[in-house]
Amino acid sequence: MDMTIRPRRLRGGQTLRKMVRETRMDASSLIYPMFVIDGDNIEEEIPTMPGQFRYSVDRMHYELERLEKAGVSQVMFFGIPAVKDEIGSQAYAEDGIVQRALREARRRFPDLYYITDVCMCEYTSHGHCGLLHGEHVDNDSTLEQLAKIAVSHVDAGADMVAPSDMMDGRIMVIRSALDGKGYLDVPIMSYAVKYASSFYGPFRDAAGSAPSFGDRKGYQMDYHNRREGLKEAGLDLEEGADILMVKPALAYLDVLSDVKQETLVPVAAYSVSGEYAMVKAAADAGFVDEDSIICEMAVSTYRAGADIYLTYFAKELAGFMKEGRIG
Repeated sequence: MDMTIRPRRLRGGQTLRKMVRETRMDASSLIYPMFVIDGDNIEEEIPTMPGQFRYSVDRMHYELERLEKAGVSQVMFFGIPAVKDEIGSQAYAEDGIVQRALREARRRFPDLYYITDVCMCEYTSHGHCGLLHGEHVDNDSTLEQLAKIAVSHVDAGADMVAPSDMMDGRIMVIRSALDGKGYLDVPIMSYAVKYASSFYGPFRDAAGSAPSFGDRKGYQMDYHNRREGLKEAGLDLEEGADILMVKPALAYLDVLSDVKQETLVPVAAYSVSGEYAMVKAAADAGFVDEDSIICEMAVSTYRAGADIYLTYFAKELAGFMKEGRIG
């Protein structure tokens, strides 16, 4: 057979395949989402997310130690308060769950990098991401609350804040508030392109954040829309976002690729609770090989353009990278 070009030449062995890989990954790009909860001596497994837990502040050090040993240096805290109210006041309380978790984590693990989710849904009695006017989530009055949350997190030791609420203008208001307190060097990772997705179901169980009425389609994006993602990303960049996030990851790789190609800042992708739960359920039923699926999902996300990957499989992926299985 007379063929000059044979693509299989570059697939002939593991060393060669690794040398010519187009997609490179490193554990330094992984962020582990972690749930911290009010109370004492709590380490409870989340029923819809097998292998994931809610930790009280006095127990979370066990997981932080495991992360550090695995080579995962970045953690994002999500707080679950004991008391909720209409305005989500525990979200910015000095003794709030995230604030206490930050201070304790920084004391015990000063070399880890701490990011916080800035939103109100876990803290409001109605489960929505902002203040209500009747049954309408009021955009502009919510902005001041979000700024207070972000500042309180940085006061407590956060290295970075990540607003996930999808209110218009929140990056500008948070940036102004942080700068006004002298936190000019604290970056904002914006959940810039966040879709109203059914993939969030297990998270709402984990965080107790399901809305008590209606849904979040009035502020999270319609999953039919692709170009709107670039609009949202562009607005957040103009307002001062340092990193842009696309959420969820797996079903939105086209949008992730668009944002990567059209912007000049780091792009993150969040492999959300529903993605995690599907892998665990399918693997438990014997339908798929769990480790292989974890690797393939991660590589597809990096291949589409992610520089940063938020995933509940962070420890496993760090191990696979260390073994040379991916990376």
